[in-house]
Amino acid sequence: MIPRRKIELKTTAQMQTMHRAGLVLHRALDAAVAAAVPGTTTADVDAVFAEVLRDAGATPNFLGYYGYPATICASVNEEVVHGIPGERVLQVGDVLKIDGGCIIDGWHSDSARTVVLGSAEAGTADPEDERLSEITRQAMWRGIAAFATAKYVSEIGAAIDDFVSAQPGAPLGILQDYVGHGIGTAMHQAPDVLNYRSRHRGPKIMPGLCLAIEPMLVRGGLATDVLEDDWTIVTRDGARASQWEHSVARHAGGLWVLTAPDGGAVELEPLGVAPVPPGE
Repeated sequence: MIPRRKIELKTTAQMQTMHRAGLVLHRALDAAVAAAVPGTTTADVDAVFAEVLRDAGATPNFLGYYGYPATICASVNEEVVHGIPGERVLQVGDVLKIDGGCIIDGWHSDSARTVVLGSAEAGTADPEDERLSEITRQAMWRGIAAFATAKYVSEIGAAIDDFVSAQPGAPLGILQDYVGHGIGTAMHQAPDVLNYRSRHRGPKIMPGLCLAIEPMLVRGGLATDVLEDDWTIVTRDGARASQWEHSVARHAGGLWVLTAPDGGAVELEPLGVAPVPPGE
């Protein structure tokens, strides 16, 4: 029999420390997004992110993780996740996924954003890429909103799936091989957080549960491959992909997005959720 992975429930003080880590990560992602312009290499973006962590006294949790050689994952176009920063020069119209995290006093944060270099309005980006990113972003927030009242973890994936499936226009695929996860004293913990509907309801949600909710959507098929670097995941058909992610806490008083300065209020209040900081 395979033992079930234990779910780590956090105290109020621990969630507050995770929010401190999340605030540092938020600033680092802001800097990385600002640095991601045409003509810049993905290694340059990594260096900007790393500098913010270093100045804040935070430890990067990606660097050295199972031998991973960089501070962020920088995945371009058909690269879905785990792209290694390097000498690749970003081009107008590229779709860049920046995924990173850090540790403060032993507690982890994890968050990701998609950047479309250019704009459809200016004719420098594909409007379908902008649509892909925005639907992925909104799907993440639907999943986070569901977490606020859900009884079981599977309700998060159901909310994401329902939102994506209801969008007009060309259908988008939700990757099933890569999912969200618990987070706390380690970057990846139980439980898995699916981004799609499942017959399995998953673990019951209890106060102190912290999750990284991260839908990954593609414009084409769901099949993926791993490149020779043993890290970079690409769509087999070359279709472009998007990833958005936040770390989120469910506590006795409500829900708080740990990697957002306002706890997610701007995005969640229109969805009927008023975030509450841990301890209030």
